[in-house]
Amino acid sequence: MTPAKQVIAALPYFADSAELFSTIAQQPWSIFLDSGYPHSQQGHYDILVTDPICTLVTHGDITEITQQDSSIHSNANPFDLVKQYLLPLCPEQALNLPFNGGAIGYFSYDLARRLEKLPTLAEDAEHIAEMAVGIYAWAVIVDHHQQHSYLVGHGIDSLRWQQLIDQFSQLPTQAQQDDFSVISDITTNMDKASYSAAYHRVKAYLKEGDCYQVNLSQRFVAQCQGNLWTAYKRLRSLNSAPFSCYLNLPEVHILSSSPECFLKVSHGVVETKPIKGTRPRKPGVIADDAQITHLSNSAKDKAENVMIVDLLRNDISKSCKKGSVKVPTLFAVESYTTVHHLVSTITGVLADGQHALDLLKSCFPGGSITGAPKIRAMEVIEELEPNRRGVYCGAIGYIGFNGNMDSNIAIRTLVHSNGSIRFWAGGGIVNDSVLEEEYQECFDKAAAMLSLLRQSM
Repeated sequence: MTPAKQVIAALPYFADSAELFSTIAQQPWSIFLDSGYPHSQQGHYDILVTDPICTLVTHGDITEITQQDSSIHSNANPFDLVKQYLLPLCPEQALNLPFNGGAIGYFSYDLARRLEKLPTLAEDAEHIAEMAVGIYAWAVIVDHHQQHSYLVGHGIDSLRWQQLIDQFSQLPTQAQQDDFSVISDITTNMDKASYSAAYHRVKAYLKEGDCYQVNLSQRFVAQCQGNLWTAYKRLRSLNSAPFSCYLNLPEVHILSSSPECFLKVSHGVVETKPIKGTRPRKPGVIADDAQITHLSNSAKDKAENVMIVDLLRNDISKSCKKGSVKVPTLFAVESYTTVHHLVSTITGVLADGQHALDLLKSCFPGGSITGAPKIRAMEVIEELEPNRRGVYCGAIGYIGFNGNMDSNIAIRTLVHSNGSIRFWAGGGIVNDSVLEEEYQECFDKAAAMLSLLRQSM
């Protein structure tokens, strides 16, 4: 790959990018990074891509790199490989847009095994790739704040470029789409008794001083059939969120309505926004406002949040200029469709010679979904959760040719392959956690996903 001149074209603006994405939703390697607009007003940009010029898929110690129908295999670190195949193409920034082509895909929680020595105890029930990333020479960028849309690309021949302009300049004719249906009961890998046993084991580790906090999750699964894009459109109406996405990949479909930013880099400025602290939404303004007040005043939730803030300050400091890491916002309440969250913001400036992928690698996986200290918490998770997490609690997002990055924490995320659809929900356990509250929090966080599956039965 050699540097190519960047081209850009203005496109008509459509308020609901899901309608536009429908034209490519069935194509392998089509990805929709979804701000949630118009259901949610919290997001800013949508990004639509398909037809990557290169793909990198990691299974175990081997990454398969495919370009133009030829493949090679590498046992190098997956993060380093993405950086290697991304860096040769570094065209100029386009109209200050966040993404000008580059890498988009997922980095699963279990990719951490390539970074740290972890025990192998939990069952891998899915057998999907630990990483699947495409490198895209063109992208549609929709700016909902300015109500503008653009096609950005480089190295595209003029005929193909005009075809893309034509394709994304009009909404598709509304055609009848295959439905999505759930054809079994929804089961979990932890009933109340097994969750309680795991919870008390975490409490014992906390008392012994092994950890300060451990994130404990349970996995839900059901059998399904039909159109996963139809399912995603239902999910985004049930639970709109600013870090949502839909990935149609050869091995797996991913339907995410995540509210959490993991790592963002814009012009060298780093931002991470960990979530710790949750209350379910309540009907009626007075009752719902009371939930916000309870969350804002909760000493337990604030203590849990600040533990993770300290962890992430340390993580991003590895890649940031000395003295640049700050905490501009601590304990802000953000409200979503089904829950309120306590969110803090940590910022920094990338050090000279550091790339966004170096930052991602040094911080992976996100501390908000492990606990603290991170490695010991991950060892406890591996011991107590029956199944590997896979995509759940990993990261999904982009790393652009321009050096920008934006990624979510893959929570509120459904994963589909081989006729089954799975999702996880959990929360951080600390010394003053209460079993009944922690167990109920799993279902508060799972509410929209459970609703989607139950409505589809």
